[in-house]
Amino acid sequence: MTDVPVQDFPLFPLGIVALPTESVPLHVFEERYRTMIQQCLDDSREFGIVWLAEDELKPIGCACEIERVLERMDDGRLTILVRGTRVFRLLQRQDDLPYPAGVVEFLSEGDEPLDGEVAHDAHELYSELVEQATDRTLPEDELAAMSAYSMAATVDFGTDAKQELLELRSENARLRLLTLLFRAAIKQMELVERAQVRAHSNGKVHFG
Repeated sequence: MTDVPVQDFPLFPLGIVALPTESVPLHVFEERYRTMIQQCLDDSREFGIVWLAEDELKPIGCACEIERVLERMDDGRLTILVRGTRVFRLLQRQDDLPYPAGVVEFLSEGDEPLDGEVAHDAHELYSELVEQATDRTLPEDELAAMSAYSMAATVDFGTDAKQELLELRSENARLRLLTLLFRAAIKQMELVERAQVRAHSNGKVHFG
């Protein structure tokens, strides 16, 4: 399911993937992108981050709203904080504006009901990962309210994994993928911790 196509939608091709709910700081220095961001600020409108991977522009991107300007420099460069809002598909590039733009359609979610067991597994693994990484125990109500996007936005996954999450149009599918990613991240952390213990013990195992 999609919405009516939107023309003249500003595009920011980058080497990153943004997710809905994710906060992303951006340093804007090229003149065309400074013009684009200023236009978005003046009109209170969104722009789209699309992943430019090895000279290939991915067709699925994330619209972002500008939360605030963090810094403006005398030469026109600026640093902004943006937040991902919704997913779109790029239908056609446009070259008639002073900055990159295109015709896009915003993508809706499917009608599949949420699988409680899948959500529970993803939340449990996320809670375990957070506790291992930060020693923080998440409150149950805070954990239960988190979507796949909001959990993924706090973990430093690679761009490939984030793009796959962005392209999935089902919350259940995203939660299943996150379950795999969280398990892999927890295993990696455990391997790193064991390696650090071995390094500190000069290769010897200590008992007691």
